[in-house]
Amino acid sequence: MHFPEESIEREIIEKSLVFARQQMKNLRSSHGWDHVQRVLALAERIAKAEGADPFIVTVASILHDIAREDENRSAGSLCHARLGSERAYSFLIDCGLDERRAQHIARCIREHRFRNSEKPSTLESMVLFDADKLDSIGAIGIGRAFLFSGEVGAKLHNSDIDILSTKAYTEEDTAYREYAVKLQYIRDRIMTAEGRRLAEERTEFMTAFFRRLQEESSGRK
Repeated sequence: MHFPEESIEREIIEKSLVFARQQMKNLRSSHGWDHVQRVLALAERIAKAEGADPFIVTVASILHDIAREDENRSAGSLCHARLGSERAYSFLIDCGLDERRAQHIARCIREHRFRNSEKPSTLESMVLFDADKLDSIGAIGIGRAFLFSGEVGAKLHNSDIDILSTKAYTEEDTAYREYAVKLQYIRDRIMTAEGRRLAEERTEFMTAFFRRLQEESSGRK
């Protein structure tokens, strides 16, 4: 029986949602399912503005963090982007998706990580990369940074310490440290026009917040 392309795509999206939620069920809140939902919403918005393939972007967004739990268990020795790319490809082929699109989605997932040496090489990869990074800055980014610092047992603030001498996953891995070493630079890595527009506004808000945090922590405000 022949099924219309739209019907097949809808079925794969629905299966991807079920599969991704199952793969991510034990993740901590800072990288939980609500992160995927926000990335998906941002990616769909950017894809529409930039003319990217909506099906590729949707499925890649849903599946982009399916190996995050494996990376956490390995204390960072595994790369969730590479492992997730392989897992997503196998899943999509098993679902009956054609080789070309399965590879494209897998590539988007492999190239979405901030610390990866592999840069986004397609428009759809750029869209996912930008959406994922946008969810780590602005008001949401501030909230997630504090949430993560609580998960690893970090203190509230560390204004009196040399940030460059601190290490991740320690009591000095505060929200401010995350801003100082990573978040403030994210807007310079955004690749699409719509993503850059959103990143500029979010970065301004975030910078003002951490400046205020420094001032209140020192008693100047």
